[in-house]
Amino acid sequence: MAAGGGRAADPLSPAGLPCAFSPQSQAYFALASADGHLRVWETANNRLHQEYVPSAHLSGTCTCLAWAPARLQAKESPQRKKRKSEPVETSNQIDLLALGTAVGSVLLYSTVKGELHSKLINGGHDNKVNCIQWHQDNGCLYSCSDDKHIVEWNTQTCKVKCKWKGDNSSVSSLCISPDGKMLLSAGRTIKLWVLETKEVYRHFTGHATPVSSLMFTTVRPPKESQPFDGITGLYFLSGAVHDRLLNVWQVRSENKEKNAVMSFTVTDEPVYIDLTLSENKEEPVKLAVVCRDGQVHLFEHILNGYCKKPLTSNCTIQISTPGKGKKSTPKPIPVLAAGFCSDKMSLLLVYGSWFQPTIERVALNSKESHMCLVRDISNCWAPKVETAITKVRTPVMNSEAKVLVPGVPGHHAAIKPVPAQTKEAESKRKLGENEVSIEERLGALDIESKKEKDDLPQTNSFPVLLAQGLESNDLEMLNKVLQTRNSNLIRRTVLRMPLHAVIPLLQELTKRLQGHPNSAVLMVQWLKCVLTVHASYLSTLPDLVPQLGTLYQLMESRVKTFQKLSHLHGKLILLITQVTASEKTKGMPCPEQKAKLVYEEESSEEESDDEIDKDSDDNWDEDEEEKESDKDEDVDEENEEEDEDSEEKDENGEDRDAASEKELNGDSDLDPENESEEE
Repeated sequence: MAAGGGRAADPLSPAGLPCAFSPQSQAYFALASADGHLRVWETANNRLHQEYVPSAHLSGTCTCLAWAPARLQAKESPQRKKRKSEPVETSNQIDLLALGTAVGSVLLYSTVKGELHSKLINGGHDNKVNCIQWHQDNGCLYSCSDDKHIVEWNTQTCKVKCKWKGDNSSVSSLCISPDGKMLLSAGRTIKLWVLETKEVYRHFTGHATPVSSLMFTTVRPPKESQPFDGITGLYFLSGAVHDRLLNVWQVRSENKEKNAVMSFTVTDEPVYIDLTLSENKEEPVKLAVVCRDGQVHLFEHILNGYCKKPLTSNCTIQISTPGKGKKSTPKPIPVLAAGFCSDKMSLLLVYGSWFQPTIERVALNSKESHMCLVRDISNCWAPKVETAITKVRTPVMNSEAKVLVPGVPGHHAAIKPVPAQTKEAESKRKLGENEVSIEERLGALDIESKKEKDDLPQTNSFPVLLAQGLESNDLEMLNKVLQTRNSNLIRRTVLRMPLHAVIPLLQELTKRLQGHPNSAVLMVQWLKCVLTVHASYLSTLPDLVPQLGTLYQLMESRVKTFQKLSHLHGKLILLITQVTASEKTKGMPCPEQKAKLVYEEESSEEESDDEIDKDSDDNWDEDEEEKESDKDEDVDEENEEEDEDSEEKDENGEDRDAASEKELNGDSDLDPENESEEE
């Protein structure tokens, strides 16, 4: 039972790639590499059996995989009579392999046909698939994702059978019970579900980080006297991200403790786990754990209850290269996966590179606590040359012809025939002949010694320095060339550089792109120029995708955040412009302006108030008018009285004056009519 369907670790690390052995006989080993390719290897002779490249292998890389159970693969869906010409399929022939992708789809690949069998897309996941598990009996497929849901697929109809929410956060791992009636799911907490009703049966808490692997370790409970319901008393194992402890849990009754009963300690985060199931209480559980540091830890323990201290490994296996010479030191070789063979006394080890892994069967020796295997894999690291390239024959041309040689690996320059030496050239120099001194020879060459004022290299030497720096891996020389900012100089250098240095230059640029952002800006200019100038040459390389897989993933991860950054950039620009505009208006004096016309519109509330107080205001106005009219009448009467008095006084005075004048003038005998006119 392999743990290859678990959650994959960092895709750039070779020890965290999704991989799995085929069930029962471990005849095949499936490995999904970082460039999106699926490769199936034969474990017996370490030969590549099949290779599959999905259509969206760069955008939707494989995140997990799982082999179909052997029982399902032995069944033939349409039972019909076969012809004599058709080959008879054996019952142990491996067929379906389920692949979970980063975009949420599930692919079913047939190793017998060597092509894609079907796709499970509609109604499934909206985010990355973290784990896939096959059901042993009914042929259903269970998958979990970062979208917090668990999906039950019908592989015959390629449709969703059931979908339910598994956790408040992402669901990272799944495991089906031995009887097929229960399902373990894990995010931050572990839940045991009843598959028939999709209800939670038990909760288990104890991991601080997301759980990366789940698997049952026992088939029968240790106490066989009690009635067995298929799940109570069974043990299961769990491992978490960045956690160096593997916890062992026991499914107990509801009122008992729900914590881990024991734990196994390892040196680093586990990336691949395989174990042998314990079928009775006396049989120990054997556990093989591959860690991120490339070591394999072997455990053997009888699960019989609570254990307080963490258990250490019984044996540790390491693989290293032989140290050639006195000064050279051995280098460790990372182990990708490890699986127990059917006899449980030997172990299949997969180590080396993901592009060309080495599979070896190692016998287990219980007496040794540490095993260090020395293996020379220098030939395995280099990819094998295709047969089409080796069949190219180099023509032999005469000395007058000029040959233009493309830079495809495997091609060489035309071989010029060696001219026949004449007898005069073959004759040796006579003894009495005077030899020319070294000083005269150097003078004849006419070497002009020029001292450069600056240490910077010239424009003509940039392609030479770049090729030498890539070949010798000289960082100082590479920094002088790659730190230039002149775009014309970069283009001329890329045009003049040799073709065999294009791939090493792209690999060097990929390393520098992962560094400081300031240096990444310069590297992008070089990368753009190389891809545009040498696009025709790169398209002729057969192994371009494996060599530039890291660059593809790096570019894709950078582009994913571009949309979010552009949204944030737009919002920040709006805020900054508003702040600067407000600051500018604060410093400027406001001009004094008087309105020529002000129109005040009465609101509806004032009108209602006016209507309510209309009667009282009218009464108040009438009272004021009456008071003012009274005052005016009094004032008028007083004024009239004063005027009458003054008029009477004036008339009396005038009468007296007129009388005196009359007396003086003798006009006293006037008519009364004249007097009235004068008045």
